[in-house]
Formats: sequence, structure tokens, C-alpha cells
Amino acid sequence: MIGKRWSGAIIWALSERPLRYADLKRAVPGLSDRLLSQRLRELEQAGLMKRTVEDGFPVRVSYGLTEKGEALKPSIQGLQEWASEWQEGQAG
Repeated sequence: MIGKRWSGAIIWALSERPLRYADLKRAVPGLSDRLLSQRLRELEQAGLMKRTVEDGFPVRVSYGLTEKGEALKPSIQGLQEWASEWQEGQAG
């Protein structure tokens, strides 16, 4: 699941706090609506992310990491640090 395109970026975006769909879309630029919706469903099915619906008008939906998803944060952070260090033009 983590190896799928955009999954790591979505988990990284949710690592600070739960986000609503529009906020998540802004946090992961370049990700289409269709693919974001698909990845959110897959992450939820994998037990890494939970969808919370708040009653009211309009209905508000937020997405946050489960305990299982939270356990991935150190790994995702390590990948982020590695990518920053080895970005083209910075190292090597």
C-alpha cells in the first residue's frame, strides 16, 4: 500500500492532524480528485486511515490516521529526510 503512488504523501499530510478533503487536496499538490478518493478508500480499507463524518449542514468529513497509520510516521519521516538529503543537485 505504501509503495502505491501518492499513498506516502497522503499519510505524510495526515501525520500532523486530521484534514478535510479540500485541505488534503491542497497538502498534496498534483493529485487528482479521482486518485485522491481512490487512495483514501484504499488507506481506509487497509486500516491506516479513518473517515469521520460530522453531523450538521453541510456535513463535514475529515480524514485522520488510525493507530496503525500513526505507527508508519517514523518510516515516512525517514523517507522524507532521505529524499531531502538526496534531491537532485544537493548530494552526490
